[in-house]
Amino acid sequence: MTLRLDNVTKRYGTQLAVDHLSLEIPEQEMFGFLGGNGAGKTTTFRMILGLLDITEGDITWDGQKINYDKSHLIGYLPEERGLYPKLTVKDQIVYLSKLRGMNKQDALKELEDWLEQLKVPEYMNKKVEELSKGNQQKIQFISAVIHKPKLLILDEPFSGLDPVNVELLKKAVVNLKRQGTSIVFSSHRMEHVEELCEHLCILHKGSPVVKGSLRDIKRSFGKKNLIVHGDMELGFLESYPGVVKYKRVAAGCELQIENEDVSQKIFSELHGKGFVRKFELEEPSLNDIFIEKVGASYE
Repeated sequence: MTLRLDNVTKRYGTQLAVDHLSLEIPEQEMFGFLGGNGAGKTTTFRMILGLLDITEGDITWDGQKINYDKSHLIGYLPEERGLYPKLTVKDQIVYLSKLRGMNKQDALKELEDWLEQLKVPEYMNKKVEELSKGNQQKIQFISAVIHKPKLLILDEPFSGLDPVNVELLKKAVVNLKRQGTSIVFSSHRMEHVEELCEHLCILHKGSPVVKGSLRDIKRSFGKKNLIVHGDMELGFLESYPGVVKYKRVAAGCELQIENEDVSQKIFSELHGKGFVRKFELEEPSLNDIFIEKVGASYE
């Protein structure tokens, strides 16, 4: 059940929010949407869900349009959280589950399992307003996944969570993927997308500046990162041929270099100059790629 976006465009009057976006999101995969504020991520999600009309283009899932008939197959965690503050967690989730076609018994059993998994079993009968923001977010996440959707859309799912809860939620999301759910999520945090996604799209002003598999994106970027720690003066590397960026750190320096060959030349250059504690060649990070592709106009 592949999700396809074909030349999808959204205009608000003269303002272009999403500009001819074409993507194919494979089944049973986690797909990452990256972009700064106002890049068009949330607008794209709302069009996928049918909450916003498309100005131009087509969105299909398994070859068909997404409509209310498919709502029991789809889960959505919006960026703005929206639970009923006066309801208990139990009443809240049972109500939302019924809207997705579940019966009360099944909903309660699933809710118990999820509260256990997210380490908050004592919240079953608490009112939503009594919970911290982070724990409200866990309940909202449960509401998006309780009916075991085939397609799950998560808009900034980890924002506002402490590191322990981020790990809990990441683990839950990975388990859902293993069980066959296709997951699309947006984030400002490059490292989350890097860790979880095989395919991604970086949006800027409604257009994809980078899209494809993470492996191919990193390979085609070409540049590598090189970390050198040593007991010698390394300042000469700043102007060394093939060094694109130079950053001094306490133990030595961190470089961005044009390709792997440059690292071998630097390695030879350091020979006999002193003790090298660390010499490590790394793939470029998504952060490096994002800054280069979006940076100039993003400032």
